[in-house]
Amino acid sequence: MQGFVMSTLKITLGPLGILAAAIVIAQEPPALSRAKALDQEIEKAKDLPDDVRPRAIQDLARRVRRQPEAYLVALAFNLGVSTTDADGHDTLQQVAATLVDALRRSPVENKTDDAYLMLAEFVHYGHVQVSFDDPRFTTAIAQLEADDKYRSEADFTLNDVQGHQWNLKTLRGKVVLVNFWATWCPPCRREIPDLDELYTRFRDKGLVVLGISSEEESVVKEFTSRQQLSYPVLLDQNGKVKDLFRVKGFPTNFVYDGKGRLTGTVGRPSMNGWLGLLGQAGLKQ
Repeated sequence: MQGFVMSTLKITLGPLGILAAAIVIAQEPPALSRAKALDQEIEKAKDLPDDVRPRAIQDLARRVRRQPEAYLVALAFNLGVSTTDADGHDTLQQVAATLVDALRRSPVENKTDDAYLMLAEFVHYGHVQVSFDDPRFTTAIAQLEADDKYRSEADFTLNDVQGHQWNLKTLRGKVVLVNFWATWCPPCRREIPDLDELYTRFRDKGLVVLGISSEEESVVKEFTSRQQLSYPVLLDQNGKVKDLFRVKGFPTNFVYDGKGRLTGTVGRPSMNGWLGLLGQAGLKQ
């Protein structure tokens, strides 16, 4: 299984409470203020241009590792949220190493199941190397393997924005790329030109690209009409198919070979990453 997909959930720094903002700021420790400032940089990193973001994320990873233990897991997790396949394997490796460091050094109460699952996603889908003997990490890896097996057997029938019906299992014999996305998601919007190029380039060679959105039909139709997409966009307005595929964040992509087997799970790879995934699924290029 190739590729890397990451949750969009974000951890909030600092204790939750009902104090007025001015009082909170006045009482906030300097270390927490610095951690929050760094967290704001992390949040902005996901919107940086593709040629700038990898180096920026690697620099942020080094800075996160210098933070106090109380904030390590939250910062490392949020950095993972801002990282995609398109940032390259070296960047994924540094972010994963930062998360391992955070989980080793942090107090037990700060070690969340989501953080362990994120690390498992780096290893299982991003193929990074970590040395980490922790039962919660082992459990997270097992969960991902079970999810992949479940998705291999999943099926759906949905209508696209033009009213045409699509069924996954009836597409046997073709390489199918299923893209879960949202109009409000910046990485999803940046991914659209690659998906459009792939479909235009390879549809005559047996590639099917299916975009799936759980947003309101009017929102999806208005967006797709402006973008003039060449591949079909399906409507999953009640989110049942998204839930069926256990999608936790956007974009999330699944690649199936001609026999209907799941061969790849990925977030947002580079074009070379896409070509590699589709080649492994049997697409002739």
